[in-house]
Amino acid sequence: MYSVPKLTDFSSTKLDDAVRELLSALDSESQSVSSEPEWKAFRDRWMARKNGVLTQVNDLWLKLAPKDTKREVGQRVNELKLRVEESVQKAEGRSKAGTADSASVDITLPGIHRPIGAEHPVIKTLNEIVAVFRNLGYSVEEGPVIESDYYNFESLNFPPDHPARDTQDTLFIAKQGAKAKRDRLLLRTHTSPVQIRTMEKLKPPIRIVIPGKVHRNDPPDASHSPMFHQVEGLAVDTNITFGDLKGTLDHAMKALFGSSVKTHFRPSFFPFTEPSAEMMVSCFICGGKGTRQRALPSVQDHGLD
Repeated sequence: MYSVPKLTDFSSTKLDDAVRELLSALDSESQSVSSEPEWKAFRDRWMARKNGVLTQVNDLWLKLAPKDTKREVGQRVNELKLRVEESVQKAEGRSKAGTADSASVDITLPGIHRPIGAEHPVIKTLNEIVAVFRNLGYSVEEGPVIESDYYNFESLNFPPDHPARDTQDTLFIAKQGAKAKRDRLLLRTHTSPVQIRTMEKLKPPIRIVIPGKVHRNDPPDASHSPMFHQVEGLAVDTNITFGDLKGTLDHAMKALFGSSVKTHFRPSFFPFTEPSAEMMVSCFICGGKGTRQRALPSVQDHGLD
């Protein structure tokens, strides 16, 4: 077994020979490690503070080196320390792999199949939209799909019997008649309840983007589905105006569809928000040269009631 020699000649040639002999012993002992107990013994033999090989190298080489060679010897000792640490780390990996290989394996279990597939276009688009708002400093908030009447309607300026409720085509959870109306459960018709839940737990200023699944009782066709996705944002702060809303949405559309698209922002009527606006964006395929336009869903701003 290797033992550290006491050097009397500190010339570069003798240092090279000593270092070569030490590294050869290190590699040989490292390769023989195949279990955790062997690795621990290997680690302690080379790195123990009291009598480890590195400690002996420091005592027998560096401390005894003449003043004019201490710098070179110190560099060699530091290099050796890195090599020993690297070997100990690699030996640890092999010891763990050897332990795992030796464990019993139930060959009747099914194999591990690599999942095959790709990100769904809807989820991919959702993530792209969220990324735009993250870059603007918005955080992401989510909420339950099964929601109460209070959070889905009443807290959002939809009091009972409000006519705007008729346009939501709500899917209610069965057997809720015994509960108070505000506590009855339903499948949320928009992601807006998350605005209320966020404002209940956070103090302004607030800037959030809310992606998620929503449900409405629409017959499925080319442009309708009983389940679809929404992304909405909420900004609560002092001195926020419609100019901030317009600038934010214009930037978001250009980030998504390209800087050449044009946006059209106009007032519009929505029975549950005031003031309200909607926005259109020009076709990103024809560059606005044709007659086709790509219309985005209407944008309502609950923060400017």
